[in-house]
Formats: sequence, structure tokens, C-alpha cells
Amino acid sequence: MARDIVLRGGTIVDPSQGMHGVGDVLLRDGNVAECGSGIGTPDDADVIDCTGLIVAPGFIDVHVHLREPGREDVETVASGAHAAVAGGFTAVCAMPNTKPVTDNQASVGFVKRQGEAAGFARVYPYGAISVAQKGETLAEIGEMVSAGAVAFSDDGKPVESAHLMRTALEYARAFGVPVAEHCEDMSLARGGSMNEGLMSARLGLKGIPAEAEEIYVIRDILLARRTGGHIHLCHLSTKGSVELVRWGKERGINVTSEVCSHHISLTEDAVDGYNTNAKMNPPLRTKEDVEALQQGLADGTIDLLVTDHAPHHYDEKEREFADAPNGIVGLETALGVNCTYLLHRGVMTLSSMIDAMSCKPARVFGLPGGTLRRGAIADVSVFDPAREWSVDASTFKSKGRNTPYGGHTLTGQARITVVGGRVVYRADGVQA
Repeated sequence: MARDIVLRGGTIVDPSQGMHGVGDVLLRDGNVAECGSGIGTPDDADVIDCTGLIVAPGFIDVHVHLREPGREDVETVASGAHAAVAGGFTAVCAMPNTKPVTDNQASVGFVKRQGEAAGFARVYPYGAISVAQKGETLAEIGEMVSAGAVAFSDDGKPVESAHLMRTALEYARAFGVPVAEHCEDMSLARGGSMNEGLMSARLGLKGIPAEAEEIYVIRDILLARRTGGHIHLCHLSTKGSVELVRWGKERGINVTSEVCSHHISLTEDAVDGYNTNAKMNPPLRTKEDVEALQQGLADGTIDLLVTDHAPHHYDEKEREFADAPNGIVGLETALGVNCTYLLHRGVMTLSSMIDAMSCKPARVFGLPGGTLRRGAIADVSVFDPAREWSVDASTFKSKGRNTPYGGHTLTGQARITVVGGRVVYRADGVQA
């Protein structure tokens, strides 16, 4: 039987309980046994000094690409889950645009088993909305739910058929799971490689207008209103999208949304010089968009902070900008980016940031965790929000090195990650 663990003397911040204060957390048999002040130390317990650190419910990233099966050369479930715990994440949700697509019971089960075998972060599979992500035939949603799928998406591709999206929302509603949409009108976006604006004109690159995203945002909100289904809007990037989500929430429509750490910290200026590590979809937008996204997080319009972790091989990114693939890695930089650009600039409080990274993801996707209440699973993120560090992609646990933050100094870093009552990551210099 595993020994008890006591996380001693840290500042416990658990928005699910309104808790913010110095105390201890006792973990026993994979669960939280006690949380608060005045906790004794059981015999033979492992005591970890967390003085000066924040002890929070484990972070959950509901939008990652682990590339397995099919592209194990750029990432595996194991390497991605290892990167997750190094970034403070105790659970991730794996997108289904693998090769072959995760669109059936067997493939969902495969991803889930690979995650369990890896023994790092918990891995929850998505299932595809449509067979082979072709946007033609609805995949077997019920069978995939029974195999462990926690949500459905054709991420990487939009569901172009409004009828198919309506049907998916109706089916998913019956199983109580969200449908996550990649909002992109391809008739406007096709061939584009960055935000449409002055920068794209100066660089001579075809741009993607904000409306390409916003048209699908409002379409899917209206379909959620019609069906009563839960639409979750992925990686929002524009001011208009925030306004549309706010409109939907004000009317009681079952819409939730997420924003990536890179979209709240970088603008299209990062593309200058044809930097392919700043190429992503949706693209980096303007300062006005960044400010609107930050405000959307601050006022609760946007629910979740995610990474859209998307590793690529070095050679793939070393192409002309228009030909390079979209995506960056983010699991090991997200906490530092969020602390640097949201917490330390006063956009979010420590509690609201943790809520968007832990408690809300658990609630929105119906996942275990997101709390340190007695009896909850013992998934804990311990981090130092004041620790400065320089991003060196060569040290990543992920196989991917495609980050726009290389050489940047960030403030905020994971120190200890606990999954199921087991320490799965401990940063250098942190002693029991």
C-alpha cells in the first residue's frame, strides 16, 4: 500500500471550496483525506515542504494533441502525458485527429489504455464527431462514450454541415457530453496562413479574417439554442467571438468556451520575420483581440484556459511560412505564460486563474478532480507563481520543440505534480 503524503505549509488555493490560506493537505489511498490547517502527520507519511508554494487542485487541459496513433515520431501519449505533469497538469483531453482518426470504440479505448500505461497525467480521449473527420456521417457517439470518450470534436476541421452539427448536439445531449467545435468558415479561411490585416499585407501572406471564426461561433450558439445541447467553442481568438459568446450566455444558451495561453499573450507581430513557430490556427490576432480575450476570461465569458498543445517535427516547421503546419507545443509553458500575462498583470486573481485551469474544466467536461475536498481524487498541482525561468525547448519532456516562447523569461513554474496520490513530477531542487 502506498504511503500517505502530506503537502506541508503551502498556500492552499481551491476555488471549489472558496479556500485560500496556509495549510496542509493529507493524501491517502489515492484520495484527499484532509485539507486545511492543524493536520497531524501520520506515522511513515512522506512529508513534502510546500512553504512559499501554491497548492491547488490539479490543472486539467481539455485541448491537447498527443498524435498517437499515427505520428509517434512527433509525440506519443506517454511523452505528451509526461510533458503535461512537467507543466503542472494532472489530466489532459486528447483530440481525435490522429492517424487513423479516433472515431470508434476501439480507437478511443486504445488512447485511454495508452494513457493508463504511461502513468503520468490522466488521459481522457475525445471521439470524432464524424467518421474519419470527413464531415459526412455521424460517428458512433454512444459506443465511444461507453469506451471512455468525454467529448466529441472534429478539431482541426470545422463541421461544415449545420445539419450534422445539429444532429451531433442532439446525440451528445442524450449522453450528457459536450460537442467541441473548431470554428472556421473555410470559404473565407482556405489558403490563409495568418491574421488578415496590415501585417499580412506587409508580409505578402494571405490572411484569415476574424469573420471566418465568428460566423461559426454564432451558428453553433444558435444550434445549441435549438437543440439544448452543450456546445463548447474551441480556441477563441477574436473580440467578436467573445461578444457572441457573451450574447449566448446572457440568453441562457448552453455554451462554454476556451482560450489558449498563446492567444492571451501574443499578437500577430510574433509572425514578423516569417516565424513559423508563431503559426497556428486560429492565427494570432491583434492587440485589441488579446485584450478582449483577457477581459472575457476576467468576467467569466470565457470559461477555460487551454494549450492546444500541437507538436510538429523540426523539419516540418522549417518550411516557407505558408507551407508550414499550424500549431505549437504548450503544456510546459502554459502555467508560466498564464502567470506572466494574466496573474502578474492583474487580469486575473490567483483564484480565478486556478478556477479556469482546474475547477471549471472538471465541471464543464464532467471529469474527476478540480477540487481538494475530502474524498476527491488526489490530483494536486504545486507551483511557484513568482519563480522566474527561461524557456529552453531542448529541456522539454514533449518531443515537440515548436514554441514561440524560446528564450523568453516567464514568471511562474510547476514544482510538484501529484496524480492519484503519487508524485509523478518533482522539479529539480524540490526535496521531500
